[in-house]
Amino acid sequence: MLLQIHGGGSYLGSAARDDVGNRALSEALGVAVVAVDHRLAPEHPWPAAPDDRATAALWLLDRAPELFGTDRVAFTGVSAGATLAVTTLLRLRDRGLADRVAGAELRYGTYDLSARTPAGRRIADEYFLRAYAGHVADRTVPDLSPVFADLTGLPPLLMTVGTDDVLLEDNLAMAARLATAGVEVDLRVHPGVPHGFAGHDTPVAATALRHARDWLSARIDGASPPAGV
Repeated sequence: MLLQIHGGGSYLGSAARDDVGNRALSEALGVAVVAVDHRLAPEHPWPAAPDDRATAALWLLDRAPELFGTDRVAFTGVSAGATLAVTTLLRLRDRGLADRVAGAELRYGTYDLSARTPAGRRIADEYFLRAYAGHVADRTVPDLSPVFADLTGLPPLLMTVGTDDVLLEDNLAMAARLATAGVEVDLRVHPGVPHGFAGHDTPVAATALRHARDWLSARIDGASPPAGV
């Protein structure tokens, strides 16, 4: 089973928008892909989206064996969806359930929404920050900015980002924090590509998506990722 979390800066996007990619993932991996909408800002600012994602994850962990015949569950999240994947994992970890998730593929997520780090300050003027978290006095809350969280006890993670992404430094800092916390993290930095690059029909996107599929397949099967992935 794969729980897919869509992107869109927490104020755009929908599960339906990713139907084509999710269908390809399902066929390539031989798994059921579940994609669920979450409430969006500014009408529904934080913590509506992580509340919705946690509810969906808890439902899936509870019902997957009955409805889909498996208890092997992994996550995949893109952009803001990657951020929500991490905050969902943190909530599951705090409930003692993180070991129920085989792994998570995180594609160019945002991990500091507080503008306290150099990486976070690069996006401090973005609209989505005001829409999603403008009402929060301290945005270092881990449920908003997981780079500040206690990251111990999370499942293996694959992180993908491009060298020309405004979030590159944010992803590098998050990967370092995860590794320091003892989390198994595989960081893939692709040259010369911007934010959202995997959504385009290019050779580098095909390479990144192939890595992601192989990594997820190995995690869902309960094996180590193949060499070179």
